[in-house]
Amino acid sequence: MAIDEARAEELKAKLKEREELIRESWVRAMEAKIVQENITKCYRIEGVNHHEKCKDLVERYAAMLQDNKVKGYKHIDV
Repeated sequence: MAIDEARAEELKAKLKEREELIRESWVRAMEAKIVQENITKCYRIEGVNHHEKCKDLVERYAAMLQDNKVKGYKHIDV
């Protein structure tokens, strides 16, 4: 009986941790989407000078694309 309860608690903890990781992954992905939208706005506002004015946003977005990918539970549990 105690073994089953321990396994159930362990499973609940693992599922909670998995959900938190997935939630954080989605938050980071949405942050990247916001930066992408800001790049689009910057391009429209700056016109021909967008290479100079929007460079920092583009570099930030490129770094975010590499790091902020949505990870499913199968990838987390491996």
